[in-house]
Amino acid sequence: MTERPVLIYDGDCGFCTRSVRLAVRLPVRMRVQPWQEADLAALNITEARAAHEVVWIDRSGRVFGGAAAVAELLKSSGAPWPLLGRLMSAPLLRTLAERFYRWVADHRHRLPGATPACQLPPEQRPHRD
Repeated sequence: MTERPVLIYDGDCGFCTRSVRLAVRLPVRMRVQPWQEADLAALNITEARAAHEVVWIDRSGRVFGGAAAVAELLKSSGAPWPLLGRLMSAPLLRTLAERFYRWVADHRHRLPGATPACQLPPEQRPHRD
């Protein structure tokens, strides 16, 4: 259980960082942290998962990744965002949302705001101390 939801993202990825800057504008109280600085073990998340997809941990401790994480973030926000989050969670659209998320994640190094680190596997990225 957490006092407020937690959003974990790739802090080495410029596209991810810009996306999170938009997310923090949503009307939702959450803790936002790059996975490189998070205590992943305490959050019950592996480094491999955190490097692969955005992760949302709700107040009850449930963990969501990828498009499901984005949907849960939206459902926790103020209007009109919960509607979009519910649509993304609907059975038919869930698959499309996950495919779209995966395509964006796999091509993030080509998208606006990307950095050279987006192209590197996590183990080759410069680590913050």
